Amino acid sequence: MKALLKNVRISPKKLSVIAKLVRGKPVDKALLMLEYAPKKGAKFLHKVIKSAAANAENNQKLEAKNLKVAELVVNKGFILKRGMPGTRGRWKRIWKRASNIWVTLTPQA
Repeated sequence: MKALLKNVRISPKKLSVIAKLVRGKPVDKALLMLEYAPKKGAKFLHKVIKSAAANAENNQKLEAKNLKVAELVVNKGFILKRGMPGTRGRWKRIWKRASNIWVTLTPQA
């Protein structure tokens, strides 16, 4: 039971902080934690874990309450290169990073 979410406009560094909280947890507990987490990236992780649970129910006929987050990987996505005026007429480069999220769910033992 896998799901992925590509090109999420939040940096992988910020997203991986929240991913550490739910890695290895049961799906229902992970979704509850993410629902009330005060971080922007929590809604993206909530979305992809919910999608993976729906994939498990529809494709493999497994119940979401019996699953756990086995693997949660946050990788680099694309980078938008932008600029901002700096001192002495220079142009400062700004990188707006994106992330790719991979989730794998397994049945609890």
